[in-house]
Amino acid sequence: MILPIVAYGDPVLKKQAKDITEDYPKLKELIENMWETMYGAYGVGLAAPQIGLPIRMFIIDTSPFAEDDDLSENDKEQLLGLKKVFINPQITEETGDEWAFNEGCLSIPEVREDVFRKPNIVIEYYDENFKKHTQEFTGLAARVIQHEYDHIEGILFTDKLSSLKKRLIKGKLENISKGKISIDYRMRFPKVKKGR
Repeated sequence: MILPIVAYGDPVLKKQAKDITEDYPKLKELIENMWETMYGAYGVGLAAPQIGLPIRMFIIDTSPFAEDDDLSENDKEQLLGLKKVFINPQITEETGDEWAFNEGCLSIPEVREDVFRKPNIVIEYYDENFKKHTQEFTGLAARVIQHEYDHIEGILFTDKLSSLKKRLIKGKLENISKGKISIDYRMRFPKVKKGR
């Protein structure tokens, strides 16, 4: 089932998410719904807070990036078929010189900006069967994971922009939070408080 994606301005996107246990209600169904929701919005990652759940879980499928001709064969190979569920993840290491990449977010449609991140990460997480893993990721794969990981920490990519960039996109962000955008996937907008 395709779920509505929570739009910028909803408080759930700014909350630090909580760990879950193996017996989390309807976990398999939730994961299936998240895949369907992500693919329906042409995303490469989706975190539980983006569907309104403040839990530490996200999914990624970086295959669409593998079609980029500018990438090395090694990068393409890493991105192709990288489809994973991360439950209760913990990034334990981030190394290397920060590099910029133009990021977007399903919760912040029509806004793309360069974000600086470190190129190498080590992450501990549980998969959908609650099997524990420790893995290293580099380049674009690491970036997609860092972006989704930020979501479960209550951080949006727009939080990482300079104050000048934030001022330049302020109007766009306000329009998103008010639902004044045209998008081709389901979204849930924050409830606007009526003025006095």
